[in-house]
Amino acid sequence: MNNDSPAAQGGGGFIILGTFLIGLMLSQIPLPYFIEWARPEWVAMILIYWVMALPHRVGMGMAFFLGLLLDVIKGSVLGLNALSLTTIAFLTLLLHQRLRMFPLIQQAMMVMVLVGINQLLFHWMQAFTGFTGDSLIFLLPCLVSGILWPWLFVILRGVRRFFRIR
Repeated sequence: MNNDSPAAQGGGGFIILGTFLIGLMLSQIPLPYFIEWARPEWVAMILIYWVMALPHRVGMGMAFFLGLLLDVIKGSVLGLNALSLTTIAFLTLLLHQRLRMFPLIQQAMMVMVLVGINQLLFHWMQAFTGFTGDSLIFLLPCLVSGILWPWLFVILRGVRRFFRIR
């Protein structure tokens, strides 16, 4: 059977964009106040997965665009998320071959570190703009993201294999 669809040929650009769109939507779902600080960084985790899996297709340009989009959606200072996500994409590009070889538990620890760097950069830059926090509770999403990473990895790998994205 000859299937000449773009997804069968390894295209899948719309699928990748669709996963980012789902991540953007998940980052905006209203949560109760006591859980709000523990919201996982969906966009950063999905970005880490795609940069790790397909570094030739998803990179720093996509990270910058997603960061600008996230800034607009969240109403933060334009460029804060863009810079932090671009930094995370760069670090993931540097480590992608090693990350692929790690077992899921080690990947989860690295994702926790990368999301933690993302959070630290974002809040450090927010301090320059006048928005400061008085506790380290803003680092809680990196712990939750690390816990959720194995499940997100399995789901996104299944999507990539089902649609034959290369």
